[in-house]
Amino acid sequence: MAKCAHCGKKTTFGRNRPWSKKATPRTFRPNLQTVSVYENGRKVQKVLCAKCIRTLVKTK
Repeated sequence: MAKCAHCGKKTTFGRNRPWSKKATPRTFRPNLQTVSVYENGRKVQKVLCAKCIRTLVKTK
């Protein structure tokens, strides 16, 4: 499932609205990446969004 392990961000749905106002469905996907993170002294691979990766780097 495309979901961030830290914040829970996942795919959301909306509509494309061009100049003609003809609404067509579209998806907004988060920027998910697989990252190795140290958790309780162990190296664990997690799927995180780019925003969570940035905040993890800032808090170190």
